[in-house]
Amino acid sequence: MRQPARLALASLLLGSTSLALAAGEPVIGLITKTETNPFFVKMKEGAAAAAKAQGAKLLSGAGKTDGDNAGQVTAMENMIAAGAKTILITPSDSKAIIPAIRKARDKGVMVIALDSPTDPADATDALFATDNYKAGVLIGQYARAALGGKPAKIVTLDLFPGHPVGAQRHNGFLKGFGLAAPDARSNELGKAPEVVCMADSFGDRAKGQTAMENCLQKAPDVTVVYTINEPAAAGAHNALKKAGKEKNVLIVSVDGGCAGIKDVGAGVIAATSQQYPLKMAAMGVEAGVAYARTGKKASGYTDTGVTLIAAKPVAGVESKDVKTGTDLCWGGK
Repeated sequence: MRQPARLALASLLLGSTSLALAAGEPVIGLITKTETNPFFVKMKEGAAAAAKAQGAKLLSGAGKTDGDNAGQVTAMENMIAAGAKTILITPSDSKAIIPAIRKARDKGVMVIALDSPTDPADATDALFATDNYKAGVLIGQYARAALGGKPAKIVTLDLFPGHPVGAQRHNGFLKGFGLAAPDARSNELGKAPEVVCMADSFGDRAKGQTAMENCLQKAPDVTVVYTINEPAAAGAHNALKKAGKEKNVLIVSVDGGCAGIKDVGAGVIAATSQQYPLKMAAMGVEAGVAYARTGKKASGYTDTGVTLIAAKPVAGVESKDVKTGTDLCWGGK
């Protein structure tokens, strides 16, 4: 874009925001990790619908890729310049984003983390998110029961080192499976003797397939695969299918996107813990409007819910069926 066009766009944005401020509309920013991931697309839809219903103006931005901290920092600075008094953010880098958040809060901006906490979590005013440790516990309990006494030889396809969400889901899974595990506050990945291979998938289907292929070289007799999310689970299934092992391995995951729920129905994934991005965003917008109108900031952690979805229920573990998961899923039916 040529410089005059950039200036015109900036002027239009600021002019629109000035009109919103003059009209008494709260200005709220939403910064997601990416614009294309269906989870964040649904989050943006939820924020937009809530902003319209609450009479607020929504500004949105995102990193180019998961892990693009610089892109998120730029989006935050632009939103503050445009008059946002609340910023909702899903941090790509839970530590690197903190200086930018500190600057925003010093200017009186309320910052709420959605989905992923910062490290430390109290760097933001509040967190609206799935209880990721509980999400892991649910699929761990399910996997243990569904295994039916077969030897537990577990592969974990994780996110990447040090990320709170990745650690909480992984460690919760171990806990639910009945194995020794760090508690929910730890960002270190636990490892039990039953875990025969651990690999990073970055939540990506292709990387998940490669990671599973590598783990099969180390542990060809795997019986259970835990994955950080459903794209990684789909990649793991592809690798197992290529090796002719897909019928003998139980895959469990977390997210509850529509594609993932279809995979549960098709038997690709045995069970998944479903989370609700639209609810996270809607609650964040409501908190931003309340702050603008009353001066009261949100604080602490708010659990936005998680539900175990399984095609085949198992005794002693509460779950909902695929139809329920489909009714509540995100990312396109």
